[in-house]
Amino acid sequence: QYVLRIVNTNVDGAENVRFALTAIKGVGRRFAGELCRLADIDMNKRAGELTEDEIQKLVTILQHPAQFEIPKWFLNRQRDIRDGKYTQLYSNYLDNNLREDMQRMRKIRSHRGIRHAYGLRVRGQHTKTTGRRGRTVGVSKKK
Repeated sequence: QYVLRIVNTNVDGAENVRFALTAIKGVGRRFAGELCRLADIDMNKRAGELTEDEIQKLVTILQHPAQFEIPKWFLNRQRDIRDGKYTQLYSNYLDNNLREDMQRMRKIRSHRGIRHAYGLRVRGQHTKTTGRRGRTVGVSKKK
């Protein structure tokens, strides 16, 4: 198969499994390698050569990483604000949670939320001279 459909994402079947899985949002190279290791899939195999069972195994591990003894620090959603759980977010779930987090920060008027609302840098970068794209720059000359 040239294109696989895994958790609502098109995955290139010509690439190695490990790197093809990184097309899924929320799955990086390290996590993809861990998925392959836990599912007993040869990492040199092409993604198009995977069987339906192997794909199902990958999806199961991705959806329930705690059951397969992936350490908490390896997951991308740690101590969730609502339920305090550790999970691995991927695809649309990642987008939705990021959007909810930003809305929550804006609503409670936290420093980060205000910076997000105004479209400014959030992580403490200097803004005096950098990141001026989109705004007027320089001094207007008197005639």
